[in-house]
Amino acid sequence: MNKADQLAPTQGIRLSDDQRIAWLQLIRSENVGPATFRDLINHFGTAASALDALPDLASRANSRKKIRIAAQSEVEQELERLAQIGGTTVCMGETDYPAALRAAEGAPPVLSVRGDTEILSRHSIAFVGSRNSSLAGVKLTQQLASQTAAAGYAIISGLARGIDSAAHQASLSKGTVAVFAGGVDHIYPHENIRLSDEIVSNGGALVSEMPFGWKPRAQDFPRRNRIVAGMSLGLVVVEAAKRSGSLISARLANEMGRLVFAVPGSPLDPRSEGANHLIKQGAQLITSADDILHAIEPLANEPQQSIYTLDEGSETLELDSDPSETDRDKLLSALGHAPTDIDELLRFTNIAPGSLHMLILELDLAGVIERHSGNRISLAG
Repeated sequence: MNKADQLAPTQGIRLSDDQRIAWLQLIRSENVGPATFRDLINHFGTAASALDALPDLASRANSRKKIRIAAQSEVEQELERLAQIGGTTVCMGETDYPAALRAAEGAPPVLSVRGDTEILSRHSIAFVGSRNSSLAGVKLTQQLASQTAAAGYAIISGLARGIDSAAHQASLSKGTVAVFAGGVDHIYPHENIRLSDEIVSNGGALVSEMPFGWKPRAQDFPRRNRIVAGMSLGLVVVEAAKRSGSLISARLANEMGRLVFAVPGSPLDPRSEGANHLIKQGAQLITSADDILHAIEPLANEPQQSIYTLDEGSETLELDSDPSETDRDKLLSALGHAPTDIDELLRFTNIAPGSLHMLILELDLAGVIERHSGNRISLAG
């Protein structure tokens, strides 16, 4: 058995139907992102308890409007529509939730999946690159993806034209996962509808954190890219312009501690500018699948360490349930539109940690602040 064929370690919990509905209600509610979801679960113990607390928490930050909480009927309909196309949901901590993604900052609490969820438990390698790819870029991607898939790794990409499609096509028979910026029912580009069906019929999967029926916006693609990077032990860049979504994926992968690989190209080809730039910045230069496999193998032998836990009924996070108005004013005065590290805010404001984290939770739910990678926050807008 290949090292990559061994299933990555998982928590192995299983949510009940009622818990699954509550989780989906919570993450589909207004201003509840992955970080806020995690804090709510870890403080209140269950999604149901967190849902009950949402209106009061948001109103404490003087929100001008009531927070919109996803209705139970709304998420039940989403689950029903997902089931009608053979889909399901996988929640963080459940057996099939990707172990590598669970260890990543900003991991989505709930994934919608169409296809075989077992493939999500395998070690993975991501491929990204130009939509306007050259024939040479497509052929090399197919070779690299086919050989790494043959070694037992699931191939992750975003189903876009060019390099993404080449990676999926080359790994169909071994297992590939397409991550969407929209709902799993919204195939984009339309020309890849057939390819998406082939992915599912060959034991692969289509994955999204977005609601069923969601049509992607420009800001949803970087969110998609963080899942592509987070699911993988390493990310391979083939033909990318200097300003492209592929470089966003590479940056996110680097921030998550993933290996970043880049295929060098001609300095005269604009499609190679991004990959060549990554190599200058320290990405590993590769010319063959062996280069990837040699670097990845040590990581595949190590268990993924989860830096976030979500387990209903576990010990709750200690937060001050009633922080003072003085502390709220101090925090708002310290914040600006530039992202600031939460640890720096603790030192600067001298607010007690339990009070500060509760204030952040309240302000986030009220839409007053935004969360950023690296445990940073800023004023919204």
